[in-house]
Amino acid sequence: MKSAWIDLRGTAAELATAIIEESTHIGVETVVLDDPELAAKVPPNVQKAAVVTGETPTTLIDRLVDVVDILIADHSIAEKFEGIRPDLRSGVLIKVLDEQSLDLACRIANEAELTLVEFRQDPSKIPLEILLAAADKAKGSIVTVVTDVEDAATTIGVLERGSDAVLLAPKRVGDATELVQVTRGEAASLEMEELEIVQLTHLGLGDRVCVDTCSHLRPNEGLLVGSYSTGLVLVSSETHPLPYMPTRPFRVNAAALSSYTLTPGNRTQYLSELHCGSEILAVSTDGSVRTVVVGRIKMESRPMLRIEARTRSGQLVDMVGQDDWHVRALGPGGSVHNFTELRPGDVILGHTMTDQRHVGYAIREFLHEQ
Repeated sequence: MKSAWIDLRGTAAELATAIIEESTHIGVETVVLDDPELAAKVPPNVQKAAVVTGETPTTLIDRLVDVVDILIADHSIAEKFEGIRPDLRSGVLIKVLDEQSLDLACRIANEAELTLVEFRQDPSKIPLEILLAAADKAKGSIVTVVTDVEDAATTIGVLERGSDAVLLAPKRVGDATELVQVTRGEAASLEMEELEIVQLTHLGLGDRVCVDTCSHLRPNEGLLVGSYSTGLVLVSSETHPLPYMPTRPFRVNAAALSSYTLTPGNRTQYLSELHCGSEILAVSTDGSVRTVVVGRIKMESRPMLRIEARTRSGQLVDMVGQDDWHVRALGPGGSVHNFTELRPGDVILGHTMTDQRHVGYAIREFLHEQ
């Protein structure tokens, strides 16, 4: 999980106070400020940081040093503030404008406890990629200045690692909340459960959905799908060898169009509702989760197979998928189970949820599915 930093430098006092109140309750890690009086309004559960440059008045620096937890100094003057207060964390600010300043940022990130980096406004994230690669084994943390929540989402995903934290100057109350939601992302993992097959039923024709993603899916990775929102089966990506056709590592031959799958934000969505640009969750057999983007869905009529399974606690998990050998469920240890070779007693993997769903949201009311 990444950290959300909020920049209140230059923010009007009334708005800054409201954003501090918002930040207190949503999990903002650090507030950057340039007003010592405002620091008194920041509660102890939120870190206070100050950024100083060669243009910052000495009198203001002295006042800030007494009230903040982190002092970040421009790289040109950082040495002046080393050891200025025993319990004060230190950081270095570097603005990346060209190749020379990028090289300097790479060196600083490998040495500093904390590096605050501000990139020139540029549509390319290549400078950040270079910085992250160069500082891959560094012990310090990297905080990147972002322009908006969308930029933050991109920044924390660069090289599948991203910056350790992102710093955003909010324009309104609510921006901090959206930033925290982005930095928290999805749960690091889902609890995968062993499901024992209890019955298989060959059905007639139905419409199944292949989900083509914009990502290269892994051999132990697929989608969780199911007929009921409370129980889902892990269906494999097409990364394993197939007869008569090449593998398609971006695809999951998922399930019937009425099936649920998981999407970001603890929501479910029908496969029939997915389209180019939709975000869904790819899930591995070890329970790790990542968000992937849908490139398209492909819906076609095929013979269908109903798979009924139960958890060890006896909860029913039910799904309907294409009745074909090359459609596969994933089992313990990444084992692969072709649908047409499944038998009662076989064990596959899935995930159960306690809440029922309404338009994809978890709800706590009576709702019955059968």
